[in-house]
Amino acid sequence: QAQLVESGGGLVQPGGSLRLRCETAGFTVPLRSIGWFRQVPGKERDAVSCITVSDSAAVYATSVKGRFTIARDNAKNAVYLQMDRLEAEDTGKYHCVADQWMPCTVLLRPTTELHYVGQGTQVTVSS
Repeated sequence: QAQLVESGGGLVQPGGSLRLRCETAGFTVPLRSIGWFRQVPGKERDAVSCITVSDSAAVYATSVKGRFTIARDNAKNAVYLQMDRLEAEDTGKYHCVADQWMPCTVLLRPTTELHYVGQGTQVTVSS
């Protein structure tokens, strides 16, 4: 059974760092894109970042560019999101998403129907 499992969230002060991990398992067709969304209750999901598995090309939301870095480790079937200089506005539940066929530009659209979504990991940035 294909699944995405996130870890690494927590409580951090503004200016701090966290590293999220998304482990992929059970996919019989190789993934094309793996990304992250942030979800805050009552709001539409926010695209954060995405990476193309074949060439590690990455895209970032404007709000996180220069502060977050996405990377993959194919040997470990994992994708990491390094989050630095965290701000209160980064608070939310971070979900890993993936698809075998969609490119990142489609995967990150707020209206895209997502086929694979992890349970999420909570990130809280507060002093």
